[in-house]
Amino acid sequence: MIRVIAAVAAAMSAIELVKYFSDRKIFISFAIEDQNLRNLFVGQAGNTITPFEFADRSVKKPWDSAWKTKCRTRIKSCDGVVVLFSENTLLASGVHWEVKCAIEEQIPILVIYSGRRVGRKRLPSVFEGLELHKWSWPAVEEFVAGL
Repeated sequence: MIRVIAAVAAAMSAIELVKYFSDRKIFISFAIEDQNLRNLFVGQAGNTITPFEFADRSVKKPWDSAWKTKCRTRIKSCDGVVVLFSENTLLASGVHWEVKCAIEEQIPILVIYSGRRVGRKRLPSVFEGLELHKWSWPAVEEFVAGL
């Protein structure tokens, strides 16, 4: 993947490269109990030269079908989904639905975790086939560059 990124970067001018990446929209999925993790993630992005924008679509209202319709539209408008995975994600039905939606819409997904990794046996079924990656900025940059 790194070679592909280097080849793309070499073929483009700096202006073309910034425009290419600035067009990338990322949907952030997280359990509401992990609002602080989400804030850290977005803050980290703000402290780094990030060639993409975040589309924060956190649940602000109780679940209903209208929210799901709007959320699906927002997920479809994004180039990728980053799931901030924690122990709270195990029971977060909203995150499960967002991941299922992204899979149905064929939107690429990056699942990153901070802290202790959850064992495969405990993962909700919607995460089957998805890899969990240790939270690192290079992993996020590589994911976005591959979109």
